[in-house]
Amino acid sequence: MNKDNNGEVQFPESTPRRDFLKYVFGGSLVAWTLSVLYPIFSFLIPPKQAEVEVNSVKAGKVSDMEKDSGAIVKFGNKPVILIHTANGEFRAFSATCTHLDCTVQYRKDMGLIWCACHNGRYDLSGRNIAGPPPKPLVEYRVVIQNEEILISKNS
Repeated sequence: MNKDNNGEVQFPESTPRRDFLKYVFGGSLVAWTLSVLYPIFSFLIPPKQAEVEVNSVKAGKVSDMEKDSGAIVKFGNKPVILIHTANGEFRAFSATCTHLDCTVQYRKDMGLIWCACHNGRYDLSGRNIAGPPPKPLVEYRVVIQNEEILISKNS
């Protein structure tokens, strides 16, 4: 501490200890902020998952699926809808609506594939017939081998 000509005490503008405490406090505040924000951002922006490359899947036995019914089958990372029609034919389509990627379902009472999000409708050939879907569903190939239902991509 120094005294000026009037006898008042003058403090130095900056001391090494005070600077050190400013850096420690500022650094710990930045570290705390980052430790709080990082988990929040990593939760809101999840990492990209690699696409699972699948060419065919087993969907179960023919006897397990009754006529005039539908089931959602996992095909890698994507859902596929398998339909056993009233005349005994098996059909498979992408279960993702072409409008806003909602999952479609088979409606036995209407005899068609229906999207609940915006009342989109597809016939049993996968063609869009009503509602906002802009294009038909992607069709998959269905093969029956030893009473086992196999779904594969169309080549």
